[in-house]
Amino acid sequence: MARPPKLELPLRDGVAASALACPPGSWPLVLDFLAERLPLVARDDWAMRMKLGDVLDDAGTPLSPDAPYRAQRRLYYWRWLAAEPEVPGQARVLHLDEHLLVADKPHFLPVTPKGRYVQQTLLTRLRRETGLADLSPIHRLDRETAGLTLFSVRPATRDAYQRLFRDRDVEKVYEAIAPWRDEVAARLPFDYESRLEEHPVDFMQMRTVAGEPNARTRIALLDRLAADRARYELRPHSGVKHQLRAQLCALGLPIEGDRIYPVLRPVEDEVDFSRPLQLLAREIAFTDPISGQPRKFVTSLKLAGSPAPG
Repeated sequence: MARPPKLELPLRDGVAASALACPPGSWPLVLDFLAERLPLVARDDWAMRMKLGDVLDDAGTPLSPDAPYRAQRRLYYWRWLAAEPEVPGQARVLHLDEHLLVADKPHFLPVTPKGRYVQQTLLTRLRRETGLADLSPIHRLDRETAGLTLFSVRPATRDAYQRLFRDRDVEKVYEAIAPWRDEVAARLPFDYESRLEEHPVDFMQMRTVAGEPNARTRIALLDRLAADRARYELRPHSGVKHQLRAQLCALGLPIEGDRIYPVLRPVEDEVDFSRPLQLLAREIAFTDPISGQPRKFVTSLKLAGSPAPG
């Protein structure tokens, strides 16, 4: 028998309810199942959440810690963490209509809940601010990157906007601050092509390998900031993971503040917010798939050492 449709549950402090399917199994209690299936939350914490009414069955009824396990249903719970790093900076809404929200994401703020971040994410902050439970990211920025991020407001039109990114029908412009090199500057502007693949050992990194290029970026000089630094404009024509960071590093221009290129550094126990990655998603333009009208958005943020937006 098919499970009923997912419940529409309210946000809790900006966090939407997560749904978890219950497969056949021999767990005596729902608590046993949760502790095994989602072990990042301790069993005692699950028990406490159930006492507080934070775990529901597929009828929306809170389940107690002694509730028996039953397969072929859904459970609902709200993610939260006892402690999260407080990420500085404000998420600013630049545009909101019935289909689309455009926001500026500060450095260090993840787009969606993951790992040690739930409240300190762009999605949660925006849901809390707007009350829009169906808000969903159309594309992603790395946690370290700042700038424009697009969200769908309505599930019915989400795929139309996501298709723009899948089909590369979006013009994106970034800025980066990186070293100055005479031999590179003499060639600018130019299209840089390379083939990027995941590193076989340091999986967080991408590496340049021989073969048919799968990543292409238009690189231009905006300003020379000092004898050894410059501000570059980057226009990616493809969407490979870490494309801009990996390609600039391959040119001998690692972006300031990058903890992945050229050397992968260990994850910090406490994040140093004083040295952000100097990479900014500055502009985005496309033809709106719903209205057919041209759209262009420009960030209100700037990189250290850059002139204020005009």
